[in-house]
Amino acid sequence: VEEYGCFEASFDRVSEDVRRAVFGSLEELFELPLETKLRNAYSNKPSRGYVGQHPLIPVYESLGIDDAHVPESVESFTNTLWPQGNSSFSKTMQSYFEQLSELDKIVRKMIVESFDLEKYMDEHISSTNYLLRFMKYDSPNTPDAKLGLSPHTDNNTVTILHQNQVEGLEVQTKDGRWINIQPSPTSFIVIIGEALRVSYNRQIAI
Repeated sequence: VEEYGCFEASFDRVSEDVRRAVFGSLEELFELPLETKLRNAYSNKPSRGYVGQHPLIPVYESLGIDDAHVPESVESFTNTLWPQGNSSFSKTMQSYFEQLSELDKIVRKMIVESFDLEKYMDEHISSTNYLLRFMKYDSPNTPDAKLGLSPHTDNNTVTILHQNQVEGLEVQTKDGRWINIQPSPTSFIVIIGEALRVSYNRQIAI
């Protein structure tokens, strides 16, 4: 973590059936009409809802569930996009998040203990807000277009990324080299954000 600011985590508690159900549900989600997806909006947190149709990142589209650790938030997201209801989507995402939050707590505990700050663990977890974001990258419209998102760091504390066997994630090393990340189907990429890095006096690479 101190060297690269991220690592690959093998976490088999998310079963193959759950992974398949999640990505199947996301296909259904992104196939919704644009006017429906635009309903995914948070007036006080605009960056946490629908993002897409931007000329600088035309291949990128995403939706988000704010406060994903609260079951009612998942239900609200589902009912907003499917007014007639979609219990399968809601149950799948709640189950997925519950399992993924276990990995998040393991990661945070590991980081806190590495800095001998175990006494702050409960406070850190209780103050955590979760955003479950779904992202899709379309095929570029031109042969020369290769960039989905510009180089950036995450402003949050921890990002857990689960790719659907799609290549494209790259991480920059301290000496400026870019490394292509190709995780296994059962693993997750854990990325340390700026907020956590600042909390620990920038001892973690970003």
